[in-house]
Amino acid sequence: MQLTTEKSVSRSKPKSVVRDYAEAIIIALLLALVIRAFVIQAFKIPSGSMKPTLLVGDHILVNKFIYGIRIPYWNNEFFHISQPKRQDIIVFRYPVDPSKDFIKRVIGLPGDNVRIQNKQVFVNDQPLSEPYAVYNDSRILPASASSRDNMAPIEVPPHSLFVMGDNRDESYDSRFWKFVDMADLRGKAFVIYWSWNRDGELTLSPAQSYVRWNRIGSLLH
Repeated sequence: MQLTTEKSVSRSKPKSVVRDYAEAIIIALLLALVIRAFVIQAFKIPSGSMKPTLLVGDHILVNKFIYGIRIPYWNNEFFHISQPKRQDIIVFRYPVDPSKDFIKRVIGLPGDNVRIQNKQVFVNDQPLSEPYAVYNDSRILPASASSRDNMAPIEVPPHSLFVMGDNRDESYDSRFWKFVDMADLRGKAFVIYWSWNRDGELTLSPAQSYVRWNRIGSLLH
């Protein structure tokens, strides 16, 4: 009599709905973490130092890889892409308190000589054209009182940036605390994706509405 062996056939059980949803959520969270760490991060504007370019309540997206990709927490750059350019709007760790993020505009690059005379900014002895800058205080403060309107020439060190807010008379920036180290860059701001006016009203007027519809989607430059 010939004996035959019987092979067991394994049948895979269909995955449960709960497991499907759990896997989808985990994958989505991992993708979100990777995107936030290396690609794009959202920030909210809390102060008026960049008015009128950026208003309190603007929500912006920041390109985190344009200046190079860094390992989170260690902050080591492992892939360099490009250097910041003059007039870029950048987000960076505040040099005085690295736990805070600041946003300003690049004015001086490494090796540049920057000075301010009666509110006019000079870079390498050439007056800087700044259509984005606003001045709300007609007073001109002497250098002996403040470096806001008059500042002696200063050279930007290697691997550093001199930055200023567009709202010149109400911005705390490199005129007071000097330079931003490029290692502290978080990225370049490039678009307003949402804008909320906490002092607004229920109206369709863009200037008075809670939602500043006319600012949503505005590219930053």
